[in-house]
Amino acid sequence: MSQWELRTITPLAASHPELGRLLWALEDTRARTRNSVSDLSQSELDWTAPGVENSIGSLLYHIALIEFDYLCIDILGGDYLKGFEEVLPFPDRDGEGNLSAVHDVSLEEHLARLDNIRGHFLSHVSPLSAEQVQAARPLPDSNYEISPAWTLLNLMQHEAEHRGQISTIRAIHEAWSSEPWVNTGLTPTEHLTRP
Repeated sequence: MSQWELRTITPLAASHPELGRLLWALEDTRARTRNSVSDLSQSELDWTAPGVENSIGSLLYHIALIEFDYLCIDILGGDYLKGFEEVLPFPDRDGEGNLSAVHDVSLEEHLARLDNIRGHFLSHVSPLSAEQVQAARPLPDSNYEISPAWTLLNLMQHEAEHRGQISTIRAIHEAWSSEPWVNTGLTPTEHLTRP
């Protein structure tokens, strides 16, 4: 029989319980992401194939960068916090609009980046009052108004969607690595359609 689980929400330390519950959900989202990438090898992190444009490593980097962007621009209303150039050395996208290819970065480094960004996020967001969490900040250059509450929900959804991609990439990689085309030099599609 499997181990008994307690499935409840325990609010994180915050200025008020509603925010604590949102922050707990944000952390639960991250725990699920961490679980989805546990034990990945470097080759799995960096792997791409026809139809798989982004590596898992690129997606992990993107998750961290977007969280940092929302914190700095939408919640704090300023530019990126100084001193993060080494933590986030790549732009989010290349000149063609694709996610930056992030290769040869260990899983430990990706997880440390996510933890670093999350620590800053929580330290800036957890003290916000209930009014501040609900207050929408106008961003005229982007043509919208945004509240920290909306941002928190959006970040959870954003990460969950990319976690789904990560799980799909892992499954494709596993299937691709075990099929007979691996040593033929052919792509999976070429192998399957070859006479």
